[in-house]
Parts: sequence; structure tokens; C-alpha cells
Amino acid sequence: MTTEVRVPTLGESVTEATVATWFKKPGDSVAVDEMLCELETDKVTVEVPSPAAGTLADIVAGEGETVGVDALLANIAEGGAATAAPAKAEAPAAAAAPSGDSGKSVDVMVPTLGESVSEATVSTWFKKVGDTVAQDEMLCELETDKVSVEVPAPTAGVLSEIVAAEGATVAAGGKLGVIGGSAGAAAAPSVPGSDAAGGEQYTTPSAGQGRASGDVENAPSAKKALAEAGLSADQVQGSGRDGRVMKEDVAKAVAAASSAPAAQTSAPAPTPRAPVNADDAAREERVKMTRLRQTIARRLKDAQNTAAILTTYNEVDMTETMALRSEYKDLFEKKHGVRLGFMSFFTKACCHALREVPEVNAEIDGTDIVYKNFVHMGVAAGTPQGLVVPVIRDADQMSFAEIEKAIAEKGRRARDGKLSMAEMQGGTFTISNGGVYGSLMSSPILNPPQSGILGMHKIQDRPMVINGEIKIRPMMYLALSYDHRIVDGKGAVTFLVRVKEALEDPRRLLMDL
Repeated sequence: MTTEVRVPTLGESVTEATVATWFKKPGDSVAVDEMLCELETDKVTVEVPSPAAGTLADIVAGEGETVGVDALLANIAEGGAATAAPAKAEAPAAAAAPSGDSGKSVDVMVPTLGESVSEATVSTWFKKVGDTVAQDEMLCELETDKVSVEVPAPTAGVLSEIVAAEGATVAAGGKLGVIGGSAGAAAAPSVPGSDAAGGEQYTTPSAGQGRASGDVENAPSAKKALAEAGLSADQVQGSGRDGRVMKEDVAKAVAAASSAPAAQTSAPAPTPRAPVNADDAAREERVKMTRLRQTIARRLKDAQNTAAILTTYNEVDMTETMALRSEYKDLFEKKHGVRLGFMSFFTKACCHALREVPEVNAEIDGTDIVYKNFVHMGVAAGTPQGLVVPVIRDADQMSFAEIEKAIAEKGRRARDGKLSMAEMQGGTFTISNGGVYGSLMSSPILNPPQSGILGMHKIQDRPMVINGEIKIRPMMYLALSYDHRIVDGKGAVTFLVRVKEALEDPRRLLMDL
């Protein structure tokens, strides 16, 4: 009996992920709930457990592939040895193709590019017309908006035609080139997935169907990277199937070499592709953006392109809030087991202000305005991987202690990369505290589809005129960025004034004033 391993639900608005790491390989025994692989979305890492005990029969989606929700990842043979992936080479004609078929032409087709990916660009051809190719030798490399796809030769022979040249855009299933048969083609060893005798169309081998150990070829993209870096394949530890060197392995090797105390004199310095200044190019470092960083960039730009963002400012005298916190912080921590910080004061003040100015807690849906009769407070948190915004649900119904505990727990999980998708969705308003990094003033960007975000900043002593006298007071600038499509200037200013009043006299929160 075979059990399918599929992509789990990734959360609202998340439809795809990248296979980051397989912890098992075909033939390995697995237990129920044992981790099989790890998926990366644009926000979190998702581990996929085994749904059944048995043997990992085959891997359908290899490392680096992009998969959609419920897509097939692998198959598990329950209670028995791994079943070999069916190979067309078992057909009688595949073992020794008749010599009369040696002149047959085989089309090179665009392989399946993954769910939601319908086209790719031909980035590089490694062979030219007239070149002899071996079966499964890499012919060209395609680039999609997510990953690079290498296309192997479906059969041995001579590349007789290139239909899609470099730079051309091709659709999934489109024709890339033609391989004509030759006398040497009939003698080429048969590889599962090709059946020239039967004339069947070649299908790119699925992940897990590795080459034989004696026929391991490094990725073409890795070959180019090796040449650019001046390295040989034996200087790089391959992480691909059967030790195959991948492009990422070369990047790691180059990074390790550059951080070593002394560079090896035997290896020439990396040659930049198109340097303006050779010395400057040699000191540059090119690192691919993570999926999280790409998503952050896309969402922030979408927010600017979609919403009419305007920012209004005010300042708050933190004297009373700081005094109240100083007076009760020890007793608060002793009773509740959590420190009393400023975030609970600001959260409470915002919830109080949002009740009076509900449009700041609303969102636009088409031609409708959706007012939220609750506050799910997003608290922006910086992590080594990038900015994330965990959500504290029903913050307007929580006490100071409950808010502080929730913020501490969410922040810890964010730093550890343990936040789930559900914990970062559904926010109605966001607070961003740039003051912890020393920011004195900023204009925060909205977190769509929300209509408001409050920026906190550094508390700094400044001279203020109090009752006709100049006094030194701990002041903080506040910035409210809002969607001017549904929030008018009056509402935005009123919101900030209510937050200011609540923080300058915290007793107003108790009196609901």
C-alpha cells in the first residue's frame, strides 16, 4: 500500500512554497510523524511529517522546486521495501534499440515548470547545433520567476535544431529543439525516462530518480559559477543527488574562501561578469534575496502603489507613563511573571483611540469599507530574517499583563522563526517601535489591507515650556501613517491626540475618557 505525502495548508493568502531540505532519501525507513522535509514560504518554514510508517518510495518534488498547496511531494510504501520507480527502460525495445531507429528525431520539450508557472525564459544553451550529446546530458537552462530549470537530453544523438534561442520565452510543454539520431545513439546506455525505440515523448525525471553513481554530472549553472569563481569541482562539496555540485554549493565555497584568513594562491580571484572597475568588483558580494525579503519588498511597494498613504505627527510627554511604570514594575513582574513595558501602554492607548476613530481600524474591500468591531493588534518585530508582524488577537479585551505576556511570547517565537502563518494574519492595526533601534523620527508604511500604522520612536529629553517655565521632559515623536482614501485628516489627528492624552495621563484609560 502506498501513501501520498502532500503539501499541507500553508495559511491564508499563501499558495506556494519552496522545498528547502529533504531529511530522507528514497529507500529510507520512516516512522509516523517523523519529519520528511522542510518547506519555505515567503514568511515561515513549514516541516512536513510522515503520514504513515514505511519506506520512502520516491521523491516527486526535489529540493529547490516550488510547489502549491496539496501538491504531491513523495510516496511512502507502507510496511515494505521501497518500490522502485517505474522505468520505461523495462520495455523490451529499450534495452537494445534497433539500429534502424538511430536516425529517428526526438523533440526536446519544456518540462513541467510547477504549479502556477506557465512560462520560462531560455537563459543559456550549453550545446550548439551540430554538437553530439549524450543521453541525460544538460542541454539548456530555463529561468522562471521562481527557480532555474535545467533541461537534459531525452536521448543520445546530434543536436540538429534549436527552436527557442537564448532570451526566448517558452511555455510549459513548448518545443526547445530537436535531437537527430546517429550511429552512436543506438549504443548509448539506456536511461529510465527515455524510450527512443518507442518514440515516446521524454519526461524530465522526478526528484529522487538520481543518476547512477558513475554518471553524476554537476549542474550546468554550477559549472558556470565554478568557471567564474576560478574553482574546480573537487574544491566544492556537492549537496545535490549523488554528490552533484549545485550553484548554491559554489556560492558557499566562494563565501568560505573569502572569509578565510589567507586566500589560496592556487585559485585565481573571481572574475566579475561585467566589471566597471576590477578592484571594486572583486570586493563586492552578491547574495540572492530570500523569499521573505522578496515578499517584504513586494508588499511594501504594493502598499505604496495601492493606498494613498499620508503621515501625520505629534509628540507625547512620557513623564506620567514612565513614572507609573517605574512605581509598579517590580510588583507587576512579581505578580504576573512578566516585565511591564511601554508596549502595553501604547496598545491600550491605541485600542482606546480606535473606538473613537473606527475608520483607522477599517479596510477597503472593493467599493466597500469594512469596519472592524474588534482590535487585532499587529506588533512589528525585527528578526535576523527580516521584519515580521505577529498579531495579538482581541487586544482590546486584554489586560496589561495579558498584552505584555502575548508580546513577549510572540517576539520570542518570531526571533526563533517559529511563528505560524495564522499568527501573522488578520491584523486590523499595527504598532511599529523604531525607538528600540534609536530612531527619532520616521514615516512607517502601511501593512495592507490595514488603514493605519503607528510609529513609536526614541524617548529623548528635550526642553519644553510647561506652565510658562522651561523644563526638561522625556519626549517621544509619534507618527501615524494612514490610508487617506478612507481616513480624513481630522480623524488621523484626532486619533493621535487621543493616544497622546492617554499616555500623558494614563488614568484616562482606567476612566475610559
